[in-house]
Amino acid sequence: MGTVTLGVSIAVPEPYGSLLQERRASFGDPAAHGIPTHVTLLPPTEAEAARLPAIEVHLASIATGSRPFPMRLSGTGTFRPLSPVVFVQVVEGASACSWLQKRVRDASGPLVRELQFPYHPHVTVAHGIPEAAMDRAYAELADYEASWTCGSFALYEQGPDLVWRKINEFPFGAGGIGPAVPAQSGSSLDASSLQP
Repeated sequence: MGTVTLGVSIAVPEPYGSLLQERRASFGDPAAHGIPTHVTLLPPTEAEAARLPAIEVHLASIATGSRPFPMRLSGTGTFRPLSPVVFVQVVEGASACSWLQKRVRDASGPLVRELQFPYHPHVTVAHGIPEAAMDRAYAELADYEASWTCGSFALYEQGPDLVWRKINEFPFGAGGIGPAVPAQSGSSLDASSLQP
């Protein structure tokens, strides 16, 4: 069956998701329309395709034991010069994101991995583009604000075309209903085909 590249993330819902995706594209980031707007819980990770059922059981268990929580984005930050990234800051919900990502990567589960950098929840709006464009992203979104109740996370797979597509969504709580991962403007993909 081979390997797949997986990620786990919290989707930024509409209207915020499309707006930030379009802004990311406007800064010249070529990855903008292949990556729905999100907060990462598991960065791109190689896994055996045969392990997908066990991975989904693991993620469902985490979601069932979780509760919806408030998320708020405010202002910009950057990982430069360490990493060429400008992001919108998660100012509320960061501790819940941190708790979730630890469980996703738990040593007893199928997605164990070390992180290249310490976990810092954020929403990327520019990555690996010229410095002037990074500066523009940092300045133009400095006053950005958004808030919502997070009720789910999702598992995604990166295709050979480098587009991330949703495999499954995991609502919080036993039988709870979370918001769907949104289709975002500028993308010809529907909601069922999106990935982080």
